[in-house]
Amino acid sequence: MRYLISTTETYRVDTEAEAKELIESAKQDTHSTLTKYTSEYKERKAKGEVIDEFFKVQLVRAFTDIREPEDQVTILYEVM
Repeated sequence: MRYLISTTETYRVDTEAEAKELIESAKQDTHSTLTKYTSEYKERKAKGEVIDEFFKVQLVRAFTDIREPEDQVTILYEVM
């Protein structure tokens, strides 16, 4: 028997507001428990100039307890 215990998801968003919205949405998700999250501002520079800026958001979601697994979970990923 296989049990999905947790996942780590990494997202790129353009603004701090989008990062906060993504985190709040993950907190409200009833299919998993958000156990950890981080939001980090990133810049890409070329010749001393900022050519790209974004936020890296990492979410760690827990689905069941590793010591006493109860639920079997299947994740489906969709590319849009």
